[in-house]
Amino acid sequence: MMANDTLLAVEGLTLEVARAGMQVVKGISFTVAPGELLGIVGESGSGKTMAARAAMRLEPPAVRRVGGSIRFEAHEITSMPPAELRRLRGARIGMVFQEPMTSLNPSMTVGRQLEEGLVLHRRDLSADARRRLVLDMLDRVGIAEPVAALSAYPHQFSGGMRQRIMLASVMLLRPALLIADEPTTALDAVIQREVLELMVDLTRDNGTAVLMISHDLSMVARYTDRVIVMQEGAIVEEGPTRDLLQHPRHPYTRKLLAAMPRRGPARDVNRASVPIVEVRDLVVQYSGRQGFLRRSAPKRALHGIRLHIDPGEVVALVGGSGSGKTTLGRAIAGMIQPSGGDILFSGRPIDGPRRGHWADYRLNCQMVFQDPYSSLDPRMKTGALVREALRLVPGMSGPERRARVAEVLDEVGLGGDFAERYPHELSGGQRQRVAIARAIVRRPAFVIADEPVSALDTTVRAQVLDLFAKLQQRHGFACLFISHDLGVVEQVADRVVVMQHGSIVEEGDRDAVFDAPRHAYTRQLLSAVPALEATPDGGVRLKWRFADEPLTIRETDRAEAERSARPRSELEAGLG
Repeated sequence: MMANDTLLAVEGLTLEVARAGMQVVKGISFTVAPGELLGIVGESGSGKTMAARAAMRLEPPAVRRVGGSIRFEAHEITSMPPAELRRLRGARIGMVFQEPMTSLNPSMTVGRQLEEGLVLHRRDLSADARRRLVLDMLDRVGIAEPVAALSAYPHQFSGGMRQRIMLASVMLLRPALLIADEPTTALDAVIQREVLELMVDLTRDNGTAVLMISHDLSMVARYTDRVIVMQEGAIVEEGPTRDLLQHPRHPYTRKLLAAMPRRGPARDVNRASVPIVEVRDLVVQYSGRQGFLRRSAPKRALHGIRLHIDPGEVVALVGGSGSGKTTLGRAIAGMIQPSGGDILFSGRPIDGPRRGHWADYRLNCQMVFQDPYSSLDPRMKTGALVREALRLVPGMSGPERRARVAEVLDEVGLGGDFAERYPHELSGGQRQRVAIARAIVRRPAFVIADEPVSALDTTVRAQVLDLFAKLQQRHGFACLFISHDLGVVEQVADRVVVMQHGSIVEEGDRDAVFDAPRHAYTRQLLSAVPALEATPDGGVRLKWRFADEPLTIRETDRAEAERSARPRSELEAGLG
């Protein structure tokens, strides 16, 4: 029997890939108490998502349970009939996935999708009661026009709004346990904080426990009561969040914490009289969509941007989703035609009458994309992918190209037989190394890196960042580093440029922007993510950037949190 203070009990759970006979979860045991926030952290492939999905019997078909027990509210999940499982899923255990667009049906309106769970699990409610409950929940999660949202489709909302809708659909049924699988990975810092604090508020109001899966240690440190660390399918350490992060015992936990981005000493960058790249009054405007009998107004993505990057300098471009930072990067790379303004390379306009200067700029400007798998041709081997970038370099013979490719692959740590492998035979970190190798093989003067490590887990991200820094110092190329991860920016940048709504609102040296931001939006960005400060025991502790910031949500007084929480509606109270 389960103890009264245990909601979910996993004992000796072992999962394996049936055909390969490989264990992906190895005899793990843990519990979740009612109302508790439990975090599970680990690298990609550690088994954390598989273990959480097993609580709802949502393992992939190729994965089977070969041992162990999963009990929820004293009911054995592993032997539960399908009909009982359907009654359990959604009603008592809800799940929020990493990418809401893959879990929201694109062909169904938001109202119909939110009402679907109530129709299935709350048959005592009338259609009018369901509608009022859905509208109240949409208002609760911050959707500006709940009535209009009922007839809208998921693609009409931003990523943050879609995640709010997904959270609303799960919390409508007031489950006892919420499984959140990397719920904010694709969101920028401000939206991430808003979604997470909304999730904590909703679960606190309903007494819901949360099983939070993440590789973001600052998020885990801020929101969870207890944390489990997984490595290669096994639990290597667990305990109260603050104790475990400040005093880690297992070497793997210390390795994870050591891989967190940290600010290094400021570099001396020689300010040149002529920047390597300069942007003057750049405007990008998209024409309005043509529809039947009407046309929408044009949308301006960039409003007269002025920016310069000196030789050898790393300039970080930060801002929320939709701020225009990727548009600016692509415009500088020549992938988007500006509507106005000038882009200069070494003091000369790149779109001038001399086409030779444009060709010289394209050879000296390279780009590293966010997702290397979509930017690498899956039909080409690694060596050929890197060698392709040398095709237009004048005066380079075949043997010289092969020697350069071998040299640069060795520089990025992909020597040996890696040149003969296809992209699908490489890990995510290795594919990103190939993308970096392809960008620097020409020895460019300028590299644009667009979210180059956002899809990587903690330790691989640290390896790629260290590699990028070494290559930048060795070859001396300037870099425009586009990112929403402020921890990464703090580690790599010499200068920081902050964008909001298509305009630059602040720029300056890294230390000045991070320690004394002048613009309110910059302060908002920096306040959204707490810094992690190293401890003498090889761990980390939360460190707020500004003195007037609050304590973490999990450290605030519970009574005060309940007093400040938004009261439930009369309809919600009646359904309790």
